[in-house]
Order: sequence, then structure tokens, then C-alpha cells
Amino acid sequence: MTQLSDKLTNFIQQMPKAELHIHLEGAIQPKTVLELARRHNKVNTLPSDTEEGLRKWFKFVDFPHFVEIYLTIQDLIRTADDFALIVYENGADMAAQNIRYRELTVTPYTHTHYQNKGLDFAELFRGLENGRIQAKEAFGVEMRWVFDIARNFTDNPDGSYDPTAAEKTLAYALEGKEKGSVVGFGLGGYEVGYPPERFAHAFEKAKAAGLLSVPHAGETAGPESIWGSLNALKADRIGHGVRAIEDPGLLATLKVQQIPLEINITSNICLNVFPNLAAHPIRQLDDRGLFITINTDDPPQFNTNLVQEYTLLAREFGYDAAGLARLARNAFLAAGVEPGVKEHLLHEFDAWVRAHR
Repeated sequence: MTQLSDKLTNFIQQMPKAELHIHLEGAIQPKTVLELARRHNKVNTLPSDTEEGLRKWFKFVDFPHFVEIYLTIQDLIRTADDFALIVYENGADMAAQNIRYRELTVTPYTHTHYQNKGLDFAELFRGLENGRIQAKEAFGVEMRWVFDIARNFTDNPDGSYDPTAAEKTLAYALEGKEKGSVVGFGLGGYEVGYPPERFAHAFEKAKAAGLLSVPHAGETAGPESIWGSLNALKADRIGHGVRAIEDPGLLATLKVQQIPLEINITSNICLNVFPNLAAHPIRQLDDRGLFITINTDDPPQFNTNLVQEYTLLAREFGYDAAGLARLARNAFLAAGVEPGVKEHLLHEFDAWVRAHR
């Protein structure tokens, strides 16, 4: 463990950042959860009616507990105004951490079909966009959307594959792409038993329309999930991807193709992908020349944020300011945002780094 200087601590806080792997529903802070619950007279569905009590509830215990929190929060997001609120609050969080750009993963199908909230996609998307525009005006931050398929909602009662969730999510993503703010098509949920290959039909259409293919892979399943994402889904980035460390051939392919990995260190430890920080392969993957980006996944539920993730890199893995800046720049390079905005963000980042060397 390295003791950080005030200079490096300030560098991490002030450095312009981008984040590519964060779930909108999993990024809601306890204060906002309470506000949503009060809006809909659902405070009694929560384990506490105080912010401090919810923070204790948020503290990660195990995966079923994580899912319980996630679904409880999802049930509280019921109107366009609710979506606008959580997106705006996300923008405030970005400003506090000097995060200039985020691609937020949203799972629209669970809101429009799973919880019987009477919410249609037009209302959902209107809320997302209102919040995004308001946050840009208030904080100067840029957000774009990744719409993902929830693997766990693709089974018929007999266990066979039901394409409804994939096809609906694709339709939503294509509509959002036409309106200019959906940049990626993802695949989330529990990997085991839901291989990437079954979703190739949807990803082929998404790629043809110009969306990035950004599936989760190599988290709860091993290298085979990453291989399937590369071969069947033509992945442009891999969400997580850390279990590539188990396959030398896969490491070589990822290095040659420079497929960005969206790494979430604290999430990986909380979800027992690795038993502790010492076992995490971030340094090995980086030292081998793979394309690494740093992210938070579901930050309040893992008691982290992006500043803390970069601090972890410096304190536990020995990264200096130059190494941190290199990884931070990777996230801007791998972003799916339109070229003019990306060029502006990179220029801003490079100018800041030159001024703070």
C-alpha cells in the first residue's frame, strides 16, 4: 500500500474523467431513493426512512442482497419526472468528481414490461433526455445512453429462449440512436447459463445501425463468455473482461485488437470475482498492453465512486500521476460519443494534463 501525497490526491480529484460502465439505476444515492419513495407513497417498502439507514442497507452483503436493492429502487422509478430527477442528480455527482462524460447503462425493458408500472418507452426516454439536458445546462457535463438486454428476462417457462426482451430493447435502442443520445447496445445480468451467442441476432442489427456492441462478459463467467462476445456479438468493448486473465490466447487477442475493457475493481471484489485486491489482475492486464478503462458499475451499492477507484489504483497498485492519466485518457478514446464532442473532451483533457504535469 502506498501513502498518497496531497499533490497526487488533488491530481486525482481534479483530473477530468470519463466513465463508460455505470448503471443508471445502480447509481442512485440514498437521498434520491427517499425522495422517490415519498413521491409515490412507498417509504414503507424501504427498510429505513432515513438517509443514514439506507446507507447501511446499501452496504453490500451478497449478490441476492444486491439484487433486492436494485429491484426495490427500480420499482420507485415510475414516471418521466422520476427519470429526469435521477439523471439530473447523476449530473451533479459527475460535477463533484470532475467527470466530464458518462455512458450510463439503462435496462428499459424491466421498466416497461417487468414491474407493471404502466410506463411506456416514450415517457421513459423523455425523462432520460430531460434530465440529461438539464444536467448539461446546470453542470456542463455530457451523458449518453447504453441500452442493455437483461439476460435473466429471456426465458420461456420451459427454459427455452424468448427473444422478446432482446427485440424490444433493440427497438428502443434504435429509436434512441436516431434521436442522437443512445450510443451503445449492451448485454447485462448473470452470465452463467446465458451465453452471448443466443443474442447475436439483436447485436447484428444494432451494429448495422451504428451502435457500439458493449456486452458484459468475463465477470461471473470465464473466458468463454468473452470469446463469445467477440465472435458472436462483434464486441467493440467488453464490460468487465477481467477473467481474460485465465486464457493466454484471449489475452493475446485482446491486446492485438485493442478491445477496451471496462474494469470495475471494487465491484469485482464485492461480487467475489476475486477474493481481495491482491488477487485482482488489473496490473497484469495493463502491463500486458491491454486497453484498460476504470469504472464503478453501481457505486453507492459498492460504497465507491470514480475518484475512489483512481485512488485505489494509486494506493494499492502503485500507479503514479502519469499512469492514472493514461488510463483516464483511454476512457475518452473508447467513448461512443459523436466525434465532435469526443474531440472537444480529449482536447480539454490533454490541455489539463499538460498544465498539471
